[in-house]
Amino acid sequence: MHYEMEELVPIVGRLAQKYTANESTSVTYEKAEQLMEAVLYCIHEAELGEPQEHTFDWDEGSSRGDLAVSGKKLSAEQAYKMGAGCVEEKTRKALKLYHEILPEFSCYENTCLHDTFIKGLPEFFKWYDVVFCPQDTILTLDYPVLKDISRLSGIDRVYEFINCIRLEQIFLKKFPQDYVVEILEKYTRRVSRSMESGGTDGDWDGFYAYSRQEIMENLCEIVFTSVLMHILLRKPLSQQEFQEEERVRLQELFSRAEVPEIRDRLREAAEVLFQQYDQEAVQGQARMGGALSGYLADYLSGAIDGLAVRLKHAVGSEGI
Repeated sequence: MHYEMEELVPIVGRLAQKYTANESTSVTYEKAEQLMEAVLYCIHEAELGEPQEHTFDWDEGSSRGDLAVSGKKLSAEQAYKMGAGCVEEKTRKALKLYHEILPEFSCYENTCLHDTFIKGLPEFFKWYDVVFCPQDTILTLDYPVLKDISRLSGIDRVYEFINCIRLEQIFLKKFPQDYVVEILEKYTRRVSRSMESGGTDGDWDGFYAYSRQEIMENLCEIVFTSVLMHILLRKPLSQQEFQEEERVRLQELFSRAEVPEIRDRLREAAEVLFQQYDQEAVQGQARMGGALSGYLADYLSGAIDGLAVRLKHAVGSEGI
């Protein structure tokens, strides 16, 4: 919803007065810009509407409200106040969700995930300014999630990040911890072998040490990829190690196919996995209901396009 500058400036003025503890409405140009961004951020929040408990709204670009009451457009002041309330409520819900995840959270000894979730997020909630700078994300959120949240900022970005981590934890906890650790260890050994065989430019001494603690990629995607390869090979998940003839079969499977066909095969394999989740939900064996199972399926499916491209590239470099 668009508002003219003459409607926004008075709101910024009142916010500046509050910032200076009613001593003045005069602030620096940089601070005035920040306060204007805060006002626009809150108005945008009013357009989005208040987040529901754990609804995992993946379409952050959609408008869930037209800022109208009884067919009449809200004033900029009304929209700002409504949005400011939404920011406060979303912050409260994000913190609540964070504390729900925390007791059973596992980083699998990965430094990036640990530092982002365990060290970083508490600092965000400590310093986040819901009134004067709600648009500031504060953190870089270095751990990469499978959903693109780069367009978001402030509590929008942090709330979605926490949602993504919750889904990843649900997926990873479907497997014993030592099973996940072993997949990550095998992944790092494969990367090390690739690097040792000349996978980098510049001076190289022939040795590359890489541990699961150092992984900067998404852990959930690594495990998800391993599961899909097992499904494509009709190989029991309990048999983690891929034999040479199985790698050859994967090489042949992907070498004959272009990226769109690889993507389709991956989606078919993922569907087998998701159907198993649905059956568990129906039988009451799953840690989540059917609706949340659907959100997890959507989330994991978001990794398939990129995975198809990487697999095709891996075939060319014999990296499977």
